[in-house]
Amino acid sequence: MSDRTAALHLRSLEEPDAFWGEAAEAITWRSRPEQVLDRTAAPFSRWFPGGVLNTCENALDRHVAAGHGDRLALIHDSPVTGTVRRFSYAELRDEVARTAGMLAALGAGRGDRVVIYMPMVPEAAIAMLACARIGAIHSVVFGGFAAHELAVRIDDARPVLVLSASCGIEGARVIAYKPLLDRALELAEHRPHHVVVLARPQAEAVMVAGRDLDWVVQVAAAAPVDPVPVAATDPLYILYTSGTTGRPKGVVRDNGGHAVALHWSMANVYDAHPGDVFWAASDVGWVVGHSYIVYAPLLAGCTTVMYEGKPVGTPDPGAFWRVIAEHGVRTMFTAPTAIRAIRKEDPEGEHLGRHDLGRFESLFLAGERLDPDTYLWATRMLGDRPVIDHWWQTETGWPIAANCLGIERLPVKPGSPTRAVPGYDVRIMRGDGSAAGPGEEGAIAIRLPLPPGTLPTLWGDDDRFRASYLSAFPGHYTTGDGGMIDADGYLFVMGRIDDVINVAGHRLSTGAIEEAVAAHPDVAECAVFAIPDELRGHVPLGLVVLKAGAVRDPDELRAELVAMVRDQVGAVACFRDSRIVQRLPKTRSGKILRATMRALAEGREVAVPSTIEDPAVLDEIAAVLAPRVVP
Repeated sequence: MSDRTAALHLRSLEEPDAFWGEAAEAITWRSRPEQVLDRTAAPFSRWFPGGVLNTCENALDRHVAAGHGDRLALIHDSPVTGTVRRFSYAELRDEVARTAGMLAALGAGRGDRVVIYMPMVPEAAIAMLACARIGAIHSVVFGGFAAHELAVRIDDARPVLVLSASCGIEGARVIAYKPLLDRALELAEHRPHHVVVLARPQAEAVMVAGRDLDWVVQVAAAAPVDPVPVAATDPLYILYTSGTTGRPKGVVRDNGGHAVALHWSMANVYDAHPGDVFWAASDVGWVVGHSYIVYAPLLAGCTTVMYEGKPVGTPDPGAFWRVIAEHGVRTMFTAPTAIRAIRKEDPEGEHLGRHDLGRFESLFLAGERLDPDTYLWATRMLGDRPVIDHWWQTETGWPIAANCLGIERLPVKPGSPTRAVPGYDVRIMRGDGSAAGPGEEGAIAIRLPLPPGTLPTLWGDDDRFRASYLSAFPGHYTTGDGGMIDADGYLFVMGRIDDVINVAGHRLSTGAIEEAVAAHPDVAECAVFAIPDELRGHVPLGLVVLKAGAVRDPDELRAELVAMVRDQVGAVACFRDSRIVQRLPKTRSGKILRATMRALAEGREVAVPSTIEDPAVLDEIAAVLAPRVVP
């Protein structure tokens, strides 16, 4: 690493107040912060206390005020509907202001929660920004989640309003959202004041009188509102991520630290600057969509692309290259799963060769481990353009480790997201709490305080935040991932060390999937764990023990379990395979040894745990897993 990169990272750790105080100069403040970092409530910390700002104003109004109202802010490209919509900064500001007026007229205000359950349409981003404009706290729920999962989030966030749409479109399938939302509201104990529904021509929504309102009608009747000043430490949004218990964790993002960190990341990590076209091919329901479809590009004055389609099938494996060429994308961010899907359909890059990528400069990949084969294929296809693996989490909100192109381009080591980003003091910890040496695997932790933009706590649950993230290694945040740092300081992330499955970049709880499987009348107990998948990185596999006397055809049972998981968790779980076993390996205390079974499924050599109840059960499980074929 050069002196410049090393010095910048070291300064961020040794002088965080000065480092981030300078970064905060790029943000428009109504009142400047009284201090940069408040450590008085350690291990909790707060960034920019005393500061007053509005995130929506920083994302839109200030660019218009600076004379850039005609600059393109948002491009919505939807191959599934055959439409492209474009919004300048002035146009987007006006749409957001009117939508914010609608929210205020319906009773939403500073500190109130608004749940957004929408597909990838411009109105989803507009709704998020409108909440930020009035100081309301949005909680976006991915449209692929089933009614039960949505209900759990509604009960935890307790929103005054729910914003939705009549449907989403997944490839050739139209998914009606309103029946899922209606069912979720039946299951939930909390009752929002109103549901506002965006009607799409692909599906009609049945409205509930007195509760449900038409989006277009309500916005048309609303008066635009100005940005509401909020404290830097006030929450901007809640984003739920799966926990190992099946109960979702509401990650909180504050306003001030979020704005400073994301603005800094655009220039320094992604080398993206005002006027550049930036495309994160994700969904607003995930953290990538929050950070790098909606907020970061607009905070930086870029043009952001919002894509309602797939990497293949809408209509072909050249879909991504078409979007890049047509809209002049300079920087793209997607998941390795997408690149694997394109590679599977177009291994020689014939579709890529049909598009002019003259303005395309870099491809960033994250959300799951980037395997060397996929990295090398993408590098071969894109020539001299850098393919950058980087690593972060819903909890951090922006990259922990990356090859920071805006600082300098470092040599690549396939399989590594390079080095820790400035602000992050990444450590590898042994089980006893001591620091691991170079090349030694252990738990990946980050020394406190975390940089701005990361979660200050969990929604309504400081104790769970402390127990989940801060208790394993005092003075450190535990990422839940395992890995190692080599002699050159490069980080290698090996995978999760808890029972959360990462499917195509989406973190899903084994607890939630197991709850659905266990509800089957013939299932006595079950275990769900991650197994490798060529396309998605990992998919869940279920092992089930039948109740006494139950005799089932494995294929019929598998189909029933798949349907139950799809209904309770959603298709996003990609649960497609289950096996019947006589018993599950457990410790003497009754804990199921999922990690051991995962190792067996991956064909790794397994050391028999000293706590196992009966070692012979591992031979039985290995025999069941041997013929495993995952679709």
